[in-house]
Amino acid sequence: MQAVSGLWRWRHNPLRRATDLAEAWVALVALALIALAAPVAGCLVGAAAQDSLQRSVRAQHHTRHLVTATVVRGLGEAPLETDPDTTTTRETRSRVLANWAAPDGTQEHGPALTALKSPHAGDHFRLWTDPRGRITTRPLDSPTATTHAVLAGIGAALLVAGLVEGGRRLTVWRMIRRRYACWDRAWDRAGPDWGKAGTGS
Repeated sequence: MQAVSGLWRWRHNPLRRATDLAEAWVALVALALIALAAPVAGCLVGAAAQDSLQRSVRAQHHTRHLVTATVVRGLGEAPLETDPDTTTTRETRSRVLANWAAPDGTQEHGPALTALKSPHAGDHFRLWTDPRGRITTRPLDSPTATTHAVLAGIGAALLVAGLVEGGRRLTVWRMIRRRYACWDRAWDRAGPDWGKAGTGS
């Protein structure tokens, strides 16, 4: 980590300048923030995301219902698609015209996607619907929600670490520029007499 590289200036070096000591302090503070603030931020964001996502899981499982549909006729092969909540593989699905019963008993009829490879009239398959019988996506499951929450926490920790390191670099850059400006002013003062006998005496 770049923040650690400034710590060498803590060593008792007779050539150490005041700016070296300041840069070491900046590096030490940045290291402490990365070691402490980044994990804390990650835990807080992850916990908040977990709580929110698990509420969504419970709500979706309460309002989405798995029902049995019956194929009326095929409508051809559907484009490849992925359900991002439950799988990372691409699944081939077929479009069919189907009948199914809504959770309230209402009979529904319409196009639907099925994993049946060669659907025929009378075949049965399962699909998710909302309380009114309209087709919807499958509900988010708890393990997937937890994975999303963990990734959110890791992302927050990395973001905090990146911001701290960026702040450290900006601070050091300004200190270096200020140091060079001081050198330029010193050279300007000494320039006309540099190299002459007795200069600096």
